[in-house]
Amino acid sequence: MRDSGAVASKEVELSAGTVRYRDSGSGPPLVFVHGLLVDGTLWRKVTPLLEDRFRCVVPDWPLGSHRLPMGEGADLSPRGVARLVIELLEALDLSEVTLVANDTGGAVTQLAVAALPERVGRLVLTPCDSFDNFLPPMFRPLQLAAKVPGGLTAALQPLRLRAARRLPMAYGGLAKRPILAEVTDAWLEPFFSDAGIRRDTARFLAAVDSRETVAAAERLRKFHHPALIAWASEVRLFPLEHAERLAALLPDARLELIDDSWTYVPEDRPERLAELIGEFVAGE
Repeated sequence: MRDSGAVASKEVELSAGTVRYRDSGSGPPLVFVHGLLVDGTLWRKVTPLLEDRFRCVVPDWPLGSHRLPMGEGADLSPRGVARLVIELLEALDLSEVTLVANDTGGAVTQLAVAALPERVGRLVLTPCDSFDNFLPPMFRPLQLAAKVPGGLTAALQPLRLRAARRLPMAYGGLAKRPILAEVTDAWLEPFFSDAGIRRDTARFLAAVDSRETVAAAERLRKFHHPALIAWASEVRLFPLEHAERLAALLPDARLELIDDSWTYVPEDRPERLAELIGEFVAGE
């Protein structure tokens, strides 16, 4: 489950530490950015549908489910992780990249594009944090817990139970369809087994500030490359209004609604998402 199909993980050294990624297919590069407490396997149903036409680069970003802790002094604020996205594109010498983001990864990606868009040729945002909705209200207690020593670990303890993960306050509120227990096991095991991963996750959450996403949104007005807002029509945490606002402020954007899905569109509607991405990057 940790490696999409038979694709083995590679590693790249960035300023914060070693980041693992999967690299498959060939063609124009797609780089995927997941959110909190998941890893690159969030895209495991999507990339096999694109690998015949595109190079799919799928990192495990340091957002709580990564296997290699970052350095002691690493900047793992949202802005710091956004810099890692830029560093990865530079380290792999990728240009004209399509960034594809979901959930918290959408906020990180907006910060990255707003700061240094030179290597980004296209942008795909699925349901994600934006504007003042960073984090969504339901998950803001995690941000407060992260500022208290041991608080985040205590707050996430219920997720050791598979049944608790299916509740609306956990993964059950993000995916319309049940996620395989083995997948969520793999997502949570690094956090519960490694103090370094817990430290990294708390650093990110404690530094979340919606003022940064509000400011980044304004800078997106200068992103004069194609953008696709592929939003779930039924999503609960990320209002459709925000998708419409993103589509309006990006100079060359289009909005596509995906039905029968919640936040985790890569889980709920991978075929439709892959179809939209493929058409979008091909210019159709």
